[in-house]
Amino acid sequence: MRVIIVGGGIGGLTLALMLHARGIGATVYEQAGEIREVGVGINTLPHAIRELADLGLLPALDEAGIRTRELIYMNRFGQAVWQEPRGLHAGAPVPQFSIHRGRLQRVIRDAVAERLGAAAIRTGRRLQGFIQDEGGVTAHFSDARFGEAGETVRGDVLIGADGIHSAVRAFFFPDQGPPRWQGVQMWRGACDWPLFLDGESMIIAGGMAGKLVLYPIGQGATPQTRLTNWVVNIRTGDPERPPPKEAWSKAGRLEDVLPFARRFSVPGVDILGLIRATSTFWEYPMCDRDPLPRWTHGRVTLLGDAAHPMYPVGSNGASQAVLDARCLADRLAKAEHPRQALAAYEAERLPATAEIVAMNRVGGPERVIDAVEELAPNGFDDVERVLDRASRERIVKGYAGKAGFSAEQLAARKG
Repeated sequence: MRVIIVGGGIGGLTLALMLHARGIGATVYEQAGEIREVGVGINTLPHAIRELADLGLLPALDEAGIRTRELIYMNRFGQAVWQEPRGLHAGAPVPQFSIHRGRLQRVIRDAVAERLGAAAIRTGRRLQGFIQDEGGVTAHFSDARFGEAGETVRGDVLIGADGIHSAVRAFFFPDQGPPRWQGVQMWRGACDWPLFLDGESMIIAGGMAGKLVLYPIGQGATPQTRLTNWVVNIRTGDPERPPPKEAWSKAGRLEDVLPFARRFSVPGVDILGLIRATSTFWEYPMCDRDPLPRWTHGRVTLLGDAAHPMYPVGSNGASQAVLDARCLADRLAKAEHPRQALAAYEAERLPATAEIVAMNRVGGPERVIDAVEELAPNGFDDVERVLDRASRERIVKGYAGKAGFSAEQLAARKG
């Protein structure tokens, strides 16, 4: 069997590794001229790290990122609303990682090149179209760098892992329109900064209308510093007027983000100093898409953000793409026919991810911050008197169970 993978992001590259481990050939076609370390920090949950560890990537992940020790939810004044250990410190069999997205992608890309060969990743290839028949899929790619004819390839199935602006998705849903926006802009950056707390913890301060996120994603220039990721999310615009595609990832400006950053306070962290020290940071709209009625069309299906783009809430975007890859690889390895495999994959993953998309729209586990801030908008002396622990725990733990990374689910997983 040969699998054509459109998109060389985390999901597409992980799928190539998963397929190779099961004796299935795959080639990744990426539109960019090269796969570079771009982006900023992400958190990758234990249920996804477990899959990457099974591929032998844990040592490389340790070199690239930080094992997350603790997660603390705060109100915008820096008062703790909820805190809990994470990963190994919460009893999971594998860590949770805070890591630069580009470094995670590089770890997986290097493994693909080593195990499948450098030719398994074809860069500068823009999908122009594909045709299915009873025997397989024929895909046509142009040279994205020069606009010339690229190559025509044949495979048994084609997987669209090409992100929120997926070309594969657009072939089947040409009237889908732009991604869905609720008016929230994000500024994201990372720089070397003195460590806070234990140098391994993640802080999320503020609710859905205004949020600050801080966590280390790599070792710093000295033992007392870390490469520190920061995010400022603020509702700034009209949801009925989403930004144009060309404004999706643009260089951020201090004069735009600092007025919003001043709303937040976190003990022991000079938030404004951190942002000012970041030489280059980025501005994005926070978007997702409505869940699709189906992903699979014959021998073609979708994976990751191409299938289920979601708000960056609950550390689940990249994690769910990895879970997609594991499920799809298993189905292709076991099914008698590729069509059966893709249908079974969709039946398992589409409902689960659609539920996460819906939960993330209302805050996911971070909804606990909104719940407390609604009751105590000016802060509190004792959070227990605002919202009891059992109520807060239901919000946070309920999400973990739905998203598949509760302690019980991680312990129960076999093989």
